[in-house]
Amino acid sequence: MCKLAHLESLILSKNSLFGQVPACFGWLKNLRTLDLSHNKFHGVLPDSLMRLGQVLNLANNSIVGGIPTCIASLAELTHLNLSLNHLNYAISPRLIFSEKLLVLDLSFNNLLGPLPAKIAATTEKSGLVLLDLSHNRFTGSIPLKMTELKSLQALFLSHNLLTGEIPARVGNLTYLQVIDLSHNALSGSIPLTIVGCFQLLALVLNNNNLSGEIQPELDALDSLKILDISNNRISGEIPLTLAGCKSLEVVDFGSNNLSGNINDAITKWLNLKYISLSRNKFTGNLPSWLFSFQAIQMMDLSGNKFSGFIPDGNLNVSVDFNNASYNETRLPLESLEIQISVAVVGINELTFSYQLPSTVGIDLSDNLLRGEIPDTMFGLRGLEYLNLSYNSLDGEIPNLEKMWSLRALDLSHNALSGEIPQNISNLQDLAVLNLSFNSFSGSVPKNESYKRFPGAFAGNPHLCLEGEGCDDDAKQLAIPGRPFHETDDEGPILAWVFCLSAVVSCYSSLMVLFCSSKTRRYIFHTKGSCCVCK
Repeated sequence: MCKLAHLESLILSKNSLFGQVPACFGWLKNLRTLDLSHNKFHGVLPDSLMRLGQVLNLANNSIVGGIPTCIASLAELTHLNLSLNHLNYAISPRLIFSEKLLVLDLSFNNLLGPLPAKIAATTEKSGLVLLDLSHNRFTGSIPLKMTELKSLQALFLSHNLLTGEIPARVGNLTYLQVIDLSHNALSGSIPLTIVGCFQLLALVLNNNNLSGEIQPELDALDSLKILDISNNRISGEIPLTLAGCKSLEVVDFGSNNLSGNINDAITKWLNLKYISLSRNKFTGNLPSWLFSFQAIQMMDLSGNKFSGFIPDGNLNVSVDFNNASYNETRLPLESLEIQISVAVVGINELTFSYQLPSTVGIDLSDNLLRGEIPDTMFGLRGLEYLNLSYNSLDGEIPNLEKMWSLRALDLSHNALSGEIPQNISNLQDLAVLNLSFNSFSGSVPKNESYKRFPGAFAGNPHLCLEGEGCDDDAKQLAIPGRPFHETDDEGPILAWVFCLSAVVSCYSSLMVLFCSSKTRRYIFHTKGSCCVCK
């Protein structure tokens, strides 16, 4: 193969090739495209490859060592992808590419040190459209020179150790469509100048140390589809002007210090699929329009101080909340994808994909809600997860026969009463059930179906196993703290039985998910990362 002197393109991706990258490929003078991605090559990059032409793709191998500075001598190079390898060391300041480079992807390596201060010889004339340095160990601040790459359409710096503030000059990147700075240690406020990126489709800043308030001027980003500022220290209220962001589909404000009521700005986000306001300081009643979004599939308002009743209107509006067929396999929901058209040799477009969870759920747990649970909520055939725990809800649980898709139900730590619905055991997909610490009464059937949920009924003093009495004498048969062998195998279901059952049961791991709020929210709100197709 190394003797094919006239070879212009060599694509051997997605095979099981191994060994070191053949150095002789670099001597093929006419070779313009070399794609060895998704193989098992190892070792360092041969210096001879620095004679290649336009496209060099070695992604998803086991290449080690540093990035040779002589790679910058490739004057015709347009596409360099070394992602998903084991490259380490700092990037040399002498690694400066030509103005023809369009795509630079060094993500998912072990590169360290400061971010390269200068990527192109003349940053103002650089044609770079995609820069991905995410998932490395870069430190320091974001260089100002990076904000001079005016052709940039996608910037990924997430999952590093970056500090300092987001440069105000980021607004100079007027072609920018996607920016992901998440999972760093960035501080300061979100710069108001970011509205200069008027074509922005995704703004992902979660898991940093950002503070300040949400600026009302962000409504200028009327093309924005994804806004994720979760896990920061953002405070204040949601500005009414955000009603101008009418294209929003994914909104995550979780784990901040936001406060106030939910205002009507949210009603303008007609395409909303996912919203999380969890673990903030919101107060007031839940608005009557809360469930009025036709495309909504996940809503998380947990960990706030919302009060009043759960609104019973509009629960039939959401397609995903109500769309399910009994005994039919439920297909995963499609992820939200944002298309970015980039003129790259051999590629028509690069796809930025922000994965939504393939689950349909409502989480209103850990608030101050009271009153009865709306009957219509228990008729949502497409709902897979429902968490209303840690409130002051009362009343009885109606029939659950229509909730065919239900996989997890947590109504624990409320004041619910009445009998346990007999048809819960018929919900074939139900894997997690927690009705503990309420005021349920009556009996729980001693059948195999209910053994699937050990401890799910703990803390209900008037609830007994089927066939056992619930009088005072029976209650004394199981005293918390007594060894298990000193009590009858059957009798009132108390909290200590819950703990013991959770240990010995194969479902113990699922029960723990509802004992820890942090873990519980993980399964409810698993949200994928941002990526560019390799």
